[in-house]
Amino acid sequence: MTLPPKPVARPEKVSLWRYIKLFRRDILSAQPAKLYRAWMAEFRTPFFRSFMVNDVRLLDLVLKQRPEDFPKSARVSEGLRPLLGQSVFLTNGETWRRQRRIIDPAFEGGRLRDTFPAMWAASQACVARLETGTIEIEEVTSHAAADVIFRTLFSIPIENEIAAKVFSEFRDYQRSQPIVNIAAFLPLPRWMPRFFRRQTRETARSIRSLIAQLTKARAAEIDAGAAPDDLATKIMTTVDPETGDTFSSEEMVDQVAIFFLAGHETSASALAWSLYLLALYPEWQEKLAQEAAVLESCDFAVTSQLKLSRDVFREALRLYPPVPMMVREASCEEVFRGRKVAVGSQIVLSPWHLHRHERLWSRPDAFEPERWQTEEGRSCARNAYMPFSVGPRVCTGAGFAMVEGPLILSMLLKRFRFDLVEGRSPQPVAHLTVRAKDGIWLKVSKR
Repeated sequence: MTLPPKPVARPEKVSLWRYIKLFRRDILSAQPAKLYRAWMAEFRTPFFRSFMVNDVRLLDLVLKQRPEDFPKSARVSEGLRPLLGQSVFLTNGETWRRQRRIIDPAFEGGRLRDTFPAMWAASQACVARLETGTIEIEEVTSHAAADVIFRTLFSIPIENEIAAKVFSEFRDYQRSQPIVNIAAFLPLPRWMPRFFRRQTRETARSIRSLIAQLTKARAAEIDAGAAPDDLATKIMTTVDPETGDTFSSEEMVDQVAIFFLAGHETSASALAWSLYLLALYPEWQEKLAQEAAVLESCDFAVTSQLKLSRDVFREALRLYPPVPMMVREASCEEVFRGRKVAVGSQIVLSPWHLHRHERLWSRPDAFEPERWQTEEGRSCARNAYMPFSVGPRVCTGAGFAMVEGPLILSMLLKRFRFDLVEGRSPQPVAHLTVRAKDGIWLKVSKR
């Protein structure tokens, strides 16, 4: 049985500085193979302790039962501050709660149905742009996912001048930004510079300036009563029920930056790996192409008929979770599996290892979309599957992504066939998200 590729694990023992070097280059291959079987592992540095947790009971404790005791780690968030500022992805406590009170209504109830026409239009545009031949498919899915974000957020296509600039600048940012900053490993005081690369700082500043132009223009439209009823308008006009405040201009830039990062970068990654897996397993590709025949008109009800596409997308998210690791910080002393967890310890939650855990999943490295219709699959979905995190901090756009992904996938497969390119097996690495080291190359032909 052919297995999809995964990184080669590092040797069991390496020095701290060797580990930091490996980690900054790619966090996946920096980890030892034992983590695919361990319930918990402890990692020691001269300055703090880290605990990687795969025990589902501890995951439940950290993410669902007592999330306030395990806030987002400031060590990891440092690397994203130039772009994301004080976005909902990085904040904790009352700041985070206030932000969610304003953001969440935009994604509740019928809002998903309201955004569906924009997703449909972006999917059609992706099909129209795609050319036949040997294609680097991550470029295609990045373009499509960015188009979805701009259409649903600001009612503009990716061809819009500012949208196109944001997309281009973000590609540069993604390539220049390591997954963590040096502050993740050293106890730097708040006043000390974080040693960001010059290109990273400049690109982040440029992206935020472009986003500010979009939010400023939208604020003027809102004041004039001429704003479209999209996600940006909803978020910018939502009043915090507890304080009566709305987002300031600077806060809105922060939130749009994370919407673009989380909604574009992660969807692009999942879609690219989905297409690669379907090229690797052509029998599944044919099943999805047949299912896609239901896509005749822009009707939200059709999403319920894309069952196979949804299972394939879920399996791609299991094997290649876009966000491979999440880090929380212990705010009080704990004991995990008999080990003392001191205040300030880093709690690493790894979807990458959890989704491939040998003691939780049958054939964890195999591509088996049918597993989601079994009792084991449903049980693991509840307890050992978190591509969007779980608990109060679950990604606001999780439902959005689970409509967008299968729809774009089905639209593409209805029109095109995707085949492997000999000698171009993609090697997964993690930077901002799980991508392929040298891209994902596929042969594209019309059906």
